Amino acid sequence: MKIILLLILISLLVALGFLVAFLWAVRSGQYEDEYTPSVRILLDDEPSSIQNDNPTNSKK
Repeated sequence: MKIILLLILISLLVALGFLVAFLWAVRSGQYEDEYTPSVRILLDDEPSSIQNDNPTNSKK
């Protein structure tokens, strides 16, 4: 019976730790940007330079 109470106490402490970590993340602004992650894949940058020379095709 004592071990069950000990395990319940430990699990409550772990859950409280996760709750505190979550509240800290929310208050520090970790979840403020809701728009950018959903469209980040659509906003890829263009390559800065396009190389037309392919060394494998130049040897004929």
